[in-house]
Amino acid sequence: MDDCMVARTSFPKTPFEKCLVERSISAWNSDQLPIYELGLEDVVKECRGRNLFFSTDVEKRAREADIVFVSVNTPTKTRGLGAGKAADLTYWESAARMIADISKSDKIVVEKSTVPIKTAEAIEKILTHNSKGINFQILSNLKFLAEGTAIEDLLKPDRVLIGGGETPGGQKAIQALKDVYAQWVPEERILTTNLWSAELSKLAANAFLAQRISSVNTMSALCEATGANKDILNLVYICECNGLLEVAEYWKRVIKINDYQKTRFVNRVVASMFNTVSGKKVAILGFAFKKDTGDTQETPAIDVCKGLLGDKANLSIYDPQVNEDQIQRDLSMNKFDWDHPLHFQPMSPTTVKQVSVVWDTRLLPVNYKKIIR
Repeated sequence: MDDCMVARTSFPKTPFEKCLVERSISAWNSDQLPIYELGLEDVVKECRGRNLFFSTDVEKRAREADIVFVSVNTPTKTRGLGAGKAADLTYWESAARMIADISKSDKIVVEKSTVPIKTAEAIEKILTHNSKGINFQILSNLKFLAEGTAIEDLLKPDRVLIGGGETPGGQKAIQALKDVYAQWVPEERILTTNLWSAELSKLAANAFLAQRISSVNTMSALCEATGANKDILNLVYICECNGLLEVAEYWKRVIKINDYQKTRFVNRVVASMFNTVSGKKVAILGFAFKKDTGDTQETPAIDVCKGLLGDKANLSIYDPQVNEDQIQRDLSMNKFDWDHPLHFQPMSPTTVKQVSVVWDTRLLPVNYKKIIR
């Protein structure tokens, strides 16, 4: 999900190309989009075939473009230096080398993925090393949106942050992207800064969000007694590399508190069923990160389900926008107990009823009274 989707509605005569892997391209060109986001289907249907095109011909589309938005995955590294904390920029480097190789005219390359500070500096070196006399300007324009309200956040953003070089060329590139957003975003909400500040701002925003969540979780646990996020791990790694060990330790505690909340939730479910869920059916109503989205990245439901499976529970999972294959991949399972909405049977007294994500009641399979006795 990115600002380009909304830009198409504001620039009906300007072509936009989304270059994707072949496995997804047919779905994006069909009536069954590969992801669900409230309002997304309407935007795609309005623009597709007019000024929105989905293509697997990445090189051709990037060669023809004046502005290239790079929205590749930046997962946490699983091996090597910084494993478990630092961002893996393999896909970003590959995209940059491809752009440098195929370009025949000056281009503006825009970071849309969440990346570590000074990634733009490394990307610029790759582009200029193979530039063949072509001028590349790097901009940072990271997303500040939430799953479930992404389209609304893009249509009416609180702010749009654009970071670029402080050279005349960099400022010209910033203005070019600013002119795009100005078609639907009030000028006072379009903020500009340098590249490094823009890159840091997204990591900081995600870190503060995790901090706020951990504070809520801590108070919840305290009252009863009397979420790790890859971006936060990235921030920990950056702090450690810069000798800020105390700061890194603080953010580690934020992660641990969020992890503790998920473990505590599983323990409460087990305790409520006489300290064992072995062989018992647990109904999971909602699996996505939040309602009104099909995004399962970083969803706490994964850890909760794995914890229950580890205690030999039988899971029956339902989410209106997450398919069976996705849940199987997220849980790394070959098969599990899957109940289609049309065959959702009444729950017995021994069934644990768990709501992981709150969806509107109209989206649930049947009335609660029919499934809970």
